[in-house]
Amino acid sequence: MGLRVLRYYLAVAREENITRAAEVLHITQPTLSRQMAELEAELNTKLFDRTNRKIVLTEAGMLLRRRAEELVSLAEKTELEFKNSGEELTGLISIGSGVSAVVSGNLPDLIQIYSNKYPHVRFELHTGTAATIKDQLGKGLLDVGILMEPVEVGKYDFIRLPEKDVWGILMPEDDPLAQKTNITPADLQTLPLIVSWRIVEREAKAWFGGDTDHLNVICTYDLIDNAVPLVERRLGYAFVIEGALKKYNGLVFRPLYPEVSNTSVLVWKKYQPSSTAVQKFVELARNACNA
Repeated sequence: MGLRVLRYYLAVAREENITRAAEVLHITQPTLSRQMAELEAELNTKLFDRTNRKIVLTEAGMLLRRRAEELVSLAEKTELEFKNSGEELTGLISIGSGVSAVVSGNLPDLIQIYSNKYPHVRFELHTGTAATIKDQLGKGLLDVGILMEPVEVGKYDFIRLPEKDVWGILMPEDDPLAQKTNITPADLQTLPLIVSWRIVEREAKAWFGGDTDHLNVICTYDLIDNAVPLVERRLGYAFVIEGALKKYNGLVFRPLYPEVSNTSVLVWKKYQPSSTAVQKFVELARNACNA
């Protein structure tokens, strides 16, 4: 199967209709139908369930959609990387990260400085968990990632970023604990907790003095947006990093005491050739962090 056919397939998956997809692609409906039938025959599997109203992807079809998106994205990145002409730098830099102080502070600063110098380079920002970022780095779908420490960096080259993320508790602003300037382990001994997997695995045991088995953890989460609705419904108190927070009406953040904080690293895969645009970005980041 070629990239052209995969692009056709993605259009059908998005539009959920052969006729509409053909219009978007500026080809005839019979041509597109034939291409999809040949794709199913080539893969020896059914990709679509067809109804009177729309086309629905089968389980195999959903798998192909994910793979097609990865392949088409990688191909487009490669095409952009080879479009440099003369001294005018072009290309696409894909960056993956969670939500943190680094992403709201260090990263925008780096992008602004870089864009002023190389205005024809585009950026593509992806938000996800550490596991997702590592997976996409491994597949070449991301050029660089931002990972919160501690992290195993054996497979990566890295730059430690100066911004740090401070942990605390997110709660309703009228909660009695909100009257305190910071939160201690004793404050949370009997309360329902909503805990990030990072602090469950690493920092929590140290902060609670090694004794966490008795805690009332009602939910764990990866991304803060999943925890906020539970806090708003007063189901529990969420361990969060301050840099990940937006302005949430009716909720407040109080830092932990003793302080719990993490730094982050900008990573890229070792021994993997990078485009000139990515190399220049890494160089800029290294110079900025060493300044």
